[in-house]
Amino acid sequence: MAISKPKPDAISDSDHTLNRVFPVTAKLTKEERGRITEFARSQGLARGEWIRDVILRELRGASASDPSLAEILGVRLLLVNVLRPLAAGQRLTPEAFDKLLDEISDAKHQLAAKLATPCERK
Repeated sequence: MAISKPKPDAISDSDHTLNRVFPVTAKLTKEERGRITEFARSQGLARGEWIRDVILRELRGASASDPSLAEILGVRLLLVNVLRPLAAGQRLTPEAFDKLLDEISDAKHQLAAKLATPCERK
């Protein structure tokens, strides 16, 4: 039997009892509306619920804490730091590789947070 994980941003049944009376609107093209509706359905949500989830997730800053960016940066840092010495004809010992992995594990999250933080406009 497969274990399904609850979606953290999905609306629970208890949330439907909340008094949601303030609509928020946006003007969309027919194509945009169709794409949003199709995507929301693919996620098992009504279009309005999906839009609400996206707005609230952005307000919470969930996109900034997305682990994907950190992992992509980690892979890039690993490739650069392993391939550079190899291209120069140097050998990388297992100890040096393990140390590099530890350093990358720390650095990737700091770098991802820095890149995810919006830059101030001058």
